[in-house]
Amino acid sequence: MSTDLLDNNYYPLELKFKIGTIHNDFIATDALGNTRAYVKQKLFKLKEHVKVFSDDTQEHLKFEIKANKWLDFNTSYSFTNASGAQVGRVVRKGWKSLWKSHYIIFDENDQTDLVINEKNAWVKVWDGLFSEIPIAGMFAGYLFNPSYLVTRPDGTVLCILKKQASFFGRKFSLSLETDFEQGEEDRVLLSVMMMVLLERRKG
Repeated sequence: MSTDLLDNNYYPLELKFKIGTIHNDFIATDALGNTRAYVKQKLFKLKEHVKVFSDDTQEHLKFEIKANKWLDFNTSYSFTNASGAQVGRVVRKGWKSLWKSHYIIFDENDQTDLVINEKNAWVKVWDGLFSEIPIAGMFAGYLFNPSYLVTRPDGTVLCILKKQASFFGRKFSLSLETDFEQGEEDRVLLSVMMMVLLERRKG
């Protein structure tokens, strides 16, 4: 993952989870098929800890994401680069997210920067209900796929994250709607990566 993604031709990014591994991990590839990041979550930790590498060789650590507490209800997830400097954080707003997923992104100065909102909460409801139906519930991942809007405070839509039709909810895509401003891209990508890990648990 690097700041040279400002060229729209690299989007959409595809986030694809690996199946059959003991880790909660996925690879981010751009529209040209190049690997932009390998995201790996440490399991069996009281506090969420995610590492973002340049690729799945895990030789070059780019960022780390760490939770400030062990419960994910209103938890803050801080972003640090390879040098340990904080570059921002994202907060999952618990009460609002019970109905409609809602996240707030803060910049490196801890100022409110961007917002992520689920586009249609009813998709989540129908997905949950359909998933409980024997046999038919296996296909919920093909029928109900939520979208999330990344917006600036003025309402400008910056990116759209979409869950793609697939078994086990293993594919997401991130499209770019408006050019990034200085520093926005890393915060958006790190926030989306953490959010995908959290939201995928819901089906």
